[in-house]
Amino acid sequence: MPPQTGKPMPKAPAQSDDASQEGTSTSARQFKSLLEAVPDAMVGVDQAGVIRFVNGQTELLFGYDRDDLVGQPIETLVPESFPQVHPAHREGYIADPGTRAMGLDLELTGRQRDGTVFPVDITLSRIDAEDGPLVIAVVRDITERKRAINHNHRIGRLAAIVEYSDDAIIGTTLDGTITSWNPAAERMYGYSRAEIIDKPVRLLTHGDRTDEMTDILAKIRAGQHVEHLETSRDRKDGTTIRVSLTVSPIHDGNGDANSTIVGASTIARDVTEQMQAFESARSMIESSLDSLVSISPEGKITDANEATVKITGIPRETLIGTAFSDYFTEPEKANEIYQRVFAHGMAVDYPLTMHHRDGTLTEVLYNASVYRDAEGVVLGVFAAARDVTKQQKAQRESAEQLGKELGRLAELERFQRLTVGRELKMIELKKENEYLRKFNPADGGEPGKAH
Repeated sequence: MPPQTGKPMPKAPAQSDDASQEGTSTSARQFKSLLEAVPDAMVGVDQAGVIRFVNGQTELLFGYDRDDLVGQPIETLVPESFPQVHPAHREGYIADPGTRAMGLDLELTGRQRDGTVFPVDITLSRIDAEDGPLVIAVVRDITERKRAINHNHRIGRLAAIVEYSDDAIIGTTLDGTITSWNPAAERMYGYSRAEIIDKPVRLLTHGDRTDEMTDILAKIRAGQHVEHLETSRDRKDGTTIRVSLTVSPIHDGNGDANSTIVGASTIARDVTEQMQAFESARSMIESSLDSLVSISPEGKITDANEATVKITGIPRETLIGTAFSDYFTEPEKANEIYQRVFAHGMAVDYPLTMHHRDGTLTEVLYNASVYRDAEGVVLGVFAAARDVTKQQKAQRESAEQLGKELGRLAELERFQRLTVGRELKMIELKKENEYLRKFNPADGGEPGKAH
């Protein structure tokens, strides 16, 4: 190996010119053989940063022919984004020679002929040649090392996520034997890791769902995923909890197309309280006499209660996924108010008419508001339609009755006017008659004389 002390190479004792040339030639061949035997890329650089020699591994690593590199600046092998890194290290090394690694605190990279950039580890040493000192850089491709480190870091992060997750995370073999069990699983199911490892996962399966895990593992073997399966599981103390399961295949290797499925990873979330709250809310919704529906931003029904089924005559499973406006006599008007809810957040007492599949019409007052997720993003519209058919009918009948009463009152007023007119006429006639009697000769008196 070339000396790495930074001291000048010792000169051999004086010899004849022929002997000296032969020794020099032999040393050169030995040095060249040594260079070619080294498994790493080696590059010799002078004080000006010009490449003076490279070995065969350098050609293989960087994709250059030797003749293309000799005489070129060392920055040829350095990415454009780091042009000043190597000069600074090189100049510092010339001033203070000695074997050292460049990559202790730097992310160093090499650049191949086709422009590919890859991580490298570089160790420097110095030799004194006849025409001045040379810096020898030993360059090693650490792509695989970096990949392994990153893989280990990723595994470490995943392990930490599993360990500190609030969800139970369980690993099993393809036959359902439990192989991993995180602390959240201990809290959820009541079994310690020592108690449950190597036990069958069916130990957790509720009595009426014995075939469920068999079906899940069959899907896993086929490379399929099971997402958000709501089911029941039994705890160690015998109580039953409601859980939402997401089950995924576990692959050996990197999980590529050629990898083998070796197990299943189950993430279980206890949704007992949420389900109880949901069922309580659902019970309230179903007990409502108003038609209640939830509607997606696209105007499709995502859920409906029994009152909606009755008012439309269409089963819930058929209603879901259909256009909300299809169930009104004026779809354009229904769409208009729906868009108004999205624009303004709500609508109050908007009159519409819904139609039953048998043709029956129901007059409703439409009230709606948007609903949002925890981050405030609008998920859709919740609408309530109150049946006001009877009230509307009663109002129409009341209006009709009022109209009739007003008509009768008008008739009475006309009759009264006629009656009063006749009475006044009679009074006038009576007065006229009395007046005429005073002057009637047939009474035997003289005009103006009392009898």
